[in-house]
Amino acid sequence: MNSTVYADTISQNTVQSSTVTSLPQLIEIALNHDGNRKQFLAEAQAIRETGIADATWMDPKLKVGVTGLPVDSFEFDEDPMTNLSIGIMQQFGRGDTLDLRHRKANQQANGTELQAAARELDVINSMVLLWLELGYQQIAEKVLLENRQLMQEMEQFIQTNYSIGKSETQDLLNAQLQVSRLDEKLQTNKQRQQRLIAQLSEWLGSDWLATGRNLQASNHLDWSKLQQQLDNNTDLYSYYPYLNQHPMVRMTDATITARQTQVDIARQAYTPQFGIEVMYAYRQSNNMRGEPASDLVSAYLTMDIPLFTGNRQDRKLSAAQYQVGAAQSQKDVLLTQMNAKVNALLADHKNLNQRIQHYQSTLLPQAKARIHAVERGYQNNTAQFNDVITASNDELSLQLEHQRLLTDLNIVNSRLAQLLGSYEFPAAKPLSAITPVKQ
Repeated sequence: MNSTVYADTISQNTVQSSTVTSLPQLIEIALNHDGNRKQFLAEAQAIRETGIADATWMDPKLKVGVTGLPVDSFEFDEDPMTNLSIGIMQQFGRGDTLDLRHRKANQQANGTELQAAARELDVINSMVLLWLELGYQQIAEKVLLENRQLMQEMEQFIQTNYSIGKSETQDLLNAQLQVSRLDEKLQTNKQRQQRLIAQLSEWLGSDWLATGRNLQASNHLDWSKLQQQLDNNTDLYSYYPYLNQHPMVRMTDATITARQTQVDIARQAYTPQFGIEVMYAYRQSNNMRGEPASDLVSAYLTMDIPLFTGNRQDRKLSAAQYQVGAAQSQKDVLLTQMNAKVNALLADHKNLNQRIQHYQSTLLPQAKARIHAVERGYQNNTAQFNDVITASNDELSLQLEHQRLLTDLNIVNSRLAQLLGSYEFPAAKPLSAITPVKQ
């Protein structure tokens, strides 16, 4: 996504020697330094390496021994039957089992890598939610400061009138109390901002805390891609085409594929398993004619025959087929749950839009008109100062509620984007290599 979409910037903020100016940059840093993502990728690489090992022939066996050695003399050249034997044995895989094991390992590794992709979506969503909450608190701080300034001006106005006998002590004390209350709200707001900054350090590192204090966030983002997906969806309540591309759903697809491969592996158990053995026997004695006895060579072909399959092969094949059915049911349940979440979020999306429109078209203009009228009435001695305070508090509450609704709408959009794959932030950089730890 073009970084100009996010106009909010932070001045002189550095995360690990990189100047951070926007939310996309923060997300990119968080993704590239996320330990869980690295864990999943390392586990996927480990599965692939294990798959290569499991798809390799068994190590050959060396056989060394003595045959026909007389026990009365233990001489090697006394009896023609005595020989020194050396041989090698090699067992082969059963049918296509080894290739299938390799394929299954790659399929499982693909599923684990998709866990890393799902983790990326979680990180992006967490970063966006913290950014939006911080943006809301910063806007709330601005609104509170504006109201505090107005209340201070009102306090000065009352102070002037009080000095010439046109205002009462009660009005002055009420004005001072309202300023103190706004100071308390500003302190609470500051505490919340500091807490959100500290939460961002989970993704950006503790060193970032020293440089992230001046971060300027926003409570709204550009969701054009999400809106385009929602507009292009032909079925009002079904979003399965988008959900099928979600990493969590693709993980279940990888699980189904791996379990189908396990069914193929179970079928290979009905085929014989072969092995070969070659022996060479060296003899030192003479034969019965007094001539040097000839050395001997032996070769064997071994094969196991799966004749009794009822309690072994049949059961394993049946179990593997049940596992495929279980994985397919898991996918169906997951898709149903995710589609229900999308529809629930869309209901919130619709209601929040309607409420925001009502605030913008009716409530906020009415509150502003009311406070102007009350202020004029107070200046003309036709309204009480308590009416001014009440009108000011109502307008402040409505302004904050309006910004809260805008923030909640963007939070809903972020969760929808996480489910429907609508984020336009930069992806994490691929790890160049996973280096095994040497003992």
